[in-house]
Amino acid sequence: MPEGPEIRRAADALAAAVVGQPLTRVWFAFDALKRYEQPLVGRVIEAITPHGKALLTRFDNGLTLYSHNQLYGVWRVATAGRPPASSRSLRVALETERKAILLYSATDIEMWPSDQVRAHPFLQRIGPDALDPSLDAATVAARLRDPRFARRRLGALLLDQAFIAGLGNYLRVEILWEAGLGPQRRPCDLDPAEHVALAEAVLDLPRRSYRTRGKRGAGHLQDTPFRFRAYERGGEDCPRCLAPIEKSMVASRPFYACPRCQR
Repeated sequence: MPEGPEIRRAADALAAAVVGQPLTRVWFAFDALKRYEQPLVGRVIEAITPHGKALLTRFDNGLTLYSHNQLYGVWRVATAGRPPASSRSLRVALETERKAILLYSATDIEMWPSDQVRAHPFLQRIGPDALDPSLDAATVAARLRDPRFARRRLGALLLDQAFIAGLGNYLRVEILWEAGLGPQRRPCDLDPAEHVALAEAVLDLPRRSYRTRGKRGAGHLQDTPFRFRAYERGGEDCPRCLAPIEKSMVASRPFYACPRCQR
C-alpha cells in the first residue's frame, strides 16, 4: 500500500492536471453520488489534498469529495475523452477540457460539505499527517508521551494511523534506523535525547521521501536525498556500523534493523 509521500505526490499530479479548470464532465459509479454529477459541471476543483491515506477533492461550490484507495483503488490522469484501457472498475471521472482524473476500484467514496468533511469518521480516527507543514517535532514528542501511545512498542506504534497518519512499513523501518532504536522499545522507556531523535525522524524521513525519492537530481544543497538504509537490505552491511542488517517480522510485517546500533 502506498505511504504518505507517494499519496501526496499522486495528489500533486492530480491537482496539476485539473485544479482551476472548469469541469466539463462529471461521472460517478455509485447511485448515492449521481445527484452531484450535473451540479458539478462547470464548477472548478480548488484543491486536491491528502490526509493520511485519504484524498480530499474540494470544489468551488462548498463540496468536497472524500476518497480512500484502500488496497485496490488507484487514481489516473488521462487526456480528456480518452480514458486508458483498463480491466479495473471506474468509480469516478472528473474531466476538464484538456485532462481527466479517474478513480478506479475504490469503494470508500463520499461527498461532504467542505466545512464538515473533517468530521468524517476516518479522519476523526487518525492523527496529524506526517507531511502537514504545520506539524512540528514538539507536537510529535507530545504524542509520544500521550498515555494512548507511551506504552506501545515502536514497531507497532509507527504503523498506527491514530498516532501519525501517512506512515507505513518502509517509513517505520527507516525512522527507527535513523533514530537508532529497536522496534521493541516503547516511548515511555526512551531518554530525552532518544525522544528528540525519534520525533525528528518521524518528520524528516517522510518529508525527505516526498521531496526527493525517485526524483533524478532531487535535493538541494541542504537536502539529503532519501535512500533506504535498512529497508529490504537484510544481510547487507549497516551503513552506520557495518553489522549485517537483520530481517524479521514485527507487527505481522517484514522488518529490517541493525542489531548493533538500534538499541
